[in-house]
Amino acid sequence: MGLRGRSSRSRRSGGSGRVGSDAVTMIDAVAGENGGGPPPKAGRRARRKAAKAAKETAEAERQAGRKRTKKAEKKAKAHQVEEAPKAAKGDRDGLTPARAKRMIGVGKVVAPLLAPYALAAAGVARAQWDTYRARKLGVAPDQLAAYSGRGGALHARLSRVAEALTELDSGDEVHATGAARRFALDTRPRLADLAVAVRAAEQMPSPRRRTAFRAISGELDQIETQLLTHLGVRT
Repeated sequence: MGLRGRSSRSRRSGGSGRVGSDAVTMIDAVAGENGGGPPPKAGRRARRKAAKAAKETAEAERQAGRKRTKKAEKKAKAHQVEEAPKAAKGDRDGLTPARAKRMIGVGKVVAPLLAPYALAAAGVARAQWDTYRARKLGVAPDQLAAYSGRGGALHARLSRVAEALTELDSGDEVHATGAARRFALDTRPRLADLAVAVRAAEQMPSPRRRTAFRAISGELDQIETQLLTHLGVRT
C-alpha cells in the first residue's frame, strides 16, 4: 500500500508539471506572435495617441497660418488707409513737388533737342496763317501789319479801291475817259472820309461798331460797283 500511494502521488505530481510547462509554452508563443512587444490593446492605444498628437500639430499649424494671413491683410489695409489721403491729395493738387521735379528734369533734357524743330514748325504755321489772312484781305503778306485791328478788312478794301482809282485816272488806262477821271476825282475825298470813319468806329462799343462797319461796307459796295462800271464790267 505504501508503494502504491507513492506511485500514485508520483503520477499526480508528474501530470501537474506537464500542464504548467504547456501553459508557459503557449504564452511564449503568443508573445512571439506579437513580436515580443506589448499586447494588442496597448499598441492600439499608442497609435491613437500618436494620431491625436499629429492632428493637434496640424491644427496648430493651420491656426498659425490663419493668424499670419490675417496679420498681413490687416497690415495691407492699414497701408492703404495711410496712402489714400496722399493719393487723394495728389489728385486734387494735380502737380506734386516730386512730379514737378521730374517734369523739369525731363524738360531740361528734351527741350534742347526739340527747340529747333518747334521753332521751325511755329515759323511755318505763322507764315501759312499770315498768307491766309492776307489772301482774305486782298493784300500782300508783307502789308498785313498795316491792316491789323478790328477795321483791318475795311482799310484793305479802301486801299484797293484807291489803287484802282489811281490806275483809272492815269493816261495809260484804256477806260480813262473824262467821266472816269471825274469819278476818280470825286471819290478820293469820300475814301478819305470813310477811312476816318473806320478808325473812329474801331473805338466804339461792339454793337455801334458793327453798325458803323455795315454802313461803311455798304458805301464801299456802291463805290466798287461804279468803279467796275467805269472799267467796263457790268454787275
